[in-house]
Amino acid sequence: MIQAAKQLICLAFLAAMVSAAVQAQSPGGTLAKIKDTGEIRLGHRDVSVPFSYLDDQQKPVGFAMDLCARIVEAVKRELKLPSLETRLQPIQLSTQIPLIENGTIDIVCGPATNTLERQKVVAFSNTIFVSSIRAVVKKDAPIKSFEDLNDRPVSLTSGSTSIALLAARAKERNFQTRNILTPDHAASFLAMTTGRSDAFVMDDILLAGLIANSADPANWRIIDDSLRTEPYGLIIRKGDPEFKALIDRTLDGLMKGSQFAELYAKWFMNPIPPRNVNLNFPMTAPLKDAVANPNDKGV
Repeated sequence: MIQAAKQLICLAFLAAMVSAAVQAQSPGGTLAKIKDTGEIRLGHRDVSVPFSYLDDQQKPVGFAMDLCARIVEAVKRELKLPSLETRLQPIQLSTQIPLIENGTIDIVCGPATNTLERQKVVAFSNTIFVSSIRAVVKKDAPIKSFEDLNDRPVSLTSGSTSIALLAARAKERNFQTRNILTPDHAASFLAMTTGRSDAFVMDDILLAGLIANSADPANWRIIDDSLRTEPYGLIIRKGDPEFKALIDRTLDGLMKGSQFAELYAKWFMNPIPPRNVNLNFPMTAPLKDAVANPNDKGV
């Protein structure tokens, strides 16, 4: 009787171990959702050159889109779904986090600053870029620092970290700007180029892209003053370690090999569509450090 009880206990223990092993092998969170639906949903921006924007065929292209394409291939291998469908969803800076939270998209494939505040509601991949918050102005404008924007109209994109950073600098240095909020970077840049504002405050690489694609790039310059250095990461849902680990492994593999550097050169150091402009934006020291030492630290 005792022997039979011991055998039953052993069998129950083995069954529990097998069940746990099966559960450990089964994808959860976003990966389970992707497997169930047979599709992965990528959020893309329209005007965030060179990360995520539309080419002359209205196709989303860019550095972040290429990185996401590599991640999609990794998901296909992980789930053994070679026919996995990719669905693209247009997003704006102000909608990217809500669309991640409500499950409309699985990854934000665009420039997104990894902040401690945003980490309260979403998660970020390891850093894919490092930028500085600066301002674009007319070439001959007497503006060299943010203090020079005192009592001037300034373009800002709704939902951007630039808004709070500019406000903090203004409070610290005792000056005030007249802010013009717009829905996207293209509208912010247009407000500046048409004279509605005297400056557009945003990430330097995005400003470089807007200038390079403008009608007369020589008319504009980016000031040297900076509000903050910011790491970019791909946004995903919070509390999904399995999906994040797959994304970070994929990015780390690109960084340890030559593919990340090759993709960077493709989008930042060579002519890019639709106008074949070259941003001539070499890798900065902070980005080189992030590539050598992958991390998802926010600011």
